[in-house]
Amino acid sequence: MALQGVLRPGFVQIRILDMEESLVHYRDRLGLDFVGKSEDGRVYLKAYDEFDRHSIILRETDEAGMDVMGFKVSDDSLLDDYARRLSDLGAEVSAVEAGEQPGVGRRVRFLSPTGHQFDLYADMELSDNGPMTENPDLWREEPHGMGALRFDHCLLYGVDIDGTAKLFTEALDFSISEYAAAPDDTKIAVFLTCSNKAHDIALVRHTEDAKFHHCSFLLDNWNDVGHAADILTRYDMSVDIGPTRHGITRGQTIYFFDPSGNRNEVFAGGYHYYPDNPTRTWTADQAGKAIFYYERALNDRFMGVVT
Repeated sequence: MALQGVLRPGFVQIRILDMEESLVHYRDRLGLDFVGKSEDGRVYLKAYDEFDRHSIILRETDEAGMDVMGFKVSDDSLLDDYARRLSDLGAEVSAVEAGEQPGVGRRVRFLSPTGHQFDLYADMELSDNGPMTENPDLWREEPHGMGALRFDHCLLYGVDIDGTAKLFTEALDFSISEYAAAPDDTKIAVFLTCSNKAHDIALVRHTEDAKFHHCSFLLDNWNDVGHAADILTRYDMSVDIGPTRHGITRGQTIYFFDPSGNRNEVFAGGYHYYPDNPTRTWTADQAGKAIFYYERALNDRFMGVVT
């Protein structure tokens, strides 16, 4: 599949309450690599199988949640066109200068109808510790912790998920791979992709805007999800649910919380999407099976706890 335009999720900046506790969580337990700390106090990390300089940014503050999610595009020349298309659809668009994050070029920022900030960018320096490219071994340094391969996607909560989905599909050329709907066909959850992944971002209808449900990290296989569960138990980490499986996307998964209350997911598997695929749909009466395929029921914490 020849990817052009928006390529993939590139980074997420997460608000955390205590940097040292969060570093233990994201570096030692999830298994991310420490990249560096900037003068403003933000800490940068990456997964071992990512080429770019960083994918996770931690910012210490007094309220947990998400500041911004960034998507990488194939060429800098596309940024101005995306800015115009977003503006034409009524989005508030601004510019972020090159260097606001170390090693990152200029960014186009837009505010979605659900109150979330998103960045588009084309240039980020390559990591000094990225995957090998000449006669490459599986990894440069042995994975640690849960062995997260990459930052994969976010699930975000807000009121007008239709408006946010419209920006992604009409301005940024995403596709809706799957959704769940109420009996009147009101969408209650939307899964969007810019690649051949089952989703690169997901949206759930909620009574409050700008809420962060989780950021997700890819693992290699189902056994690694079990290994993640072993780590969660060994260190008495707060687990939401799992190991289990989704009906939507088919991913094998476990959910848990960082020390600040932000939810994380590690997962493996899931189907591959292609633009000619029909959209998969779920009805509200099957929402439990859609989210937790084995349990076939939702839990209140998964649906209600957001930052």
